[in-house]
Amino acid sequence: MLGDIIVYSSYVILSGSPSLSLPCASPAALSQNTTKFLITINFPQTMALSISSLTSSLSSLSFSSQISRNPNSVSIPQPPKSVPISLFSKTTRSLSISATVAAPPESEPVEDLKKYVKSRLPGGFAAQTIIGTGRRKSAIARVVLQEGTGKFIINYRDAREYLQGNPLWLHYIKVPLVTLGYETSYDVFVKAHGGGLSGQAQAISLGIARALLKVSEDHRSPLRKEGLLTRDSRVVERKKVGLKKARKAPQYSKR
Repeated sequence: MLGDIIVYSSYVILSGSPSLSLPCASPAALSQNTTKFLITINFPQTMALSISSLTSSLSSLSFSSQISRNPNSVSIPQPPKSVPISLFSKTTRSLSISATVAAPPESEPVEDLKKYVKSRLPGGFAAQTIIGTGRRKSAIARVVLQEGTGKFIINYRDAREYLQGNPLWLHYIKVPLVTLGYETSYDVFVKAHGGGLSGQAQAISLGIARALLKVSEDHRSPLRKEGLLTRDSRVVERKKVGLKKARKAPQYSKR
């Protein structure tokens, strides 16, 4: 497609092609015989666009032209390379996919642990064969072992709930079973009273170790090596008269 560049007054206009308005020097700089002239430029067929569509896309672009005093020459400098020119706008579409993963089914909780324990221990704690008693400070724990999957029930409550999720106390009650590799082989049923949760947890550990001796005497050596069969005799020292605590005395005053 052929296009024409026509100079009117102070602008160079391209006709028959993508519309561009190029400011020129003042009309006085042009000679009288160059007021209007035609320059034929060949444009590809695909570059033919409507004037209205190019006006909006090239409104932000500015070109400067310099016309020399030679009436037969017109010089148009190249636009800077840093200015991006976009004739066609491309729209991008993003596809978002959301997926939900179903949570694994949890084991059904036992509604009434008291009934569950009584069904597992017919005749009560005293009628069981694998039983052990542990003591620590003022706490006493009676422990019964039965073959199972590793459940811990203390005073008809789950061990994690009873020990308030304390990792140290939960570690105490599992040490004897972990030492022998029985952490998933026995269910543990406990009755504990006296003292605090820390003393009860250590009393349960001693009771489990003593109950494991009734399973087999071969367990004595590894349990003794870990010190799990020794009763910790340390207790709180009593207060003394005239002192604030067992040994702490009030501040001395000479006068």
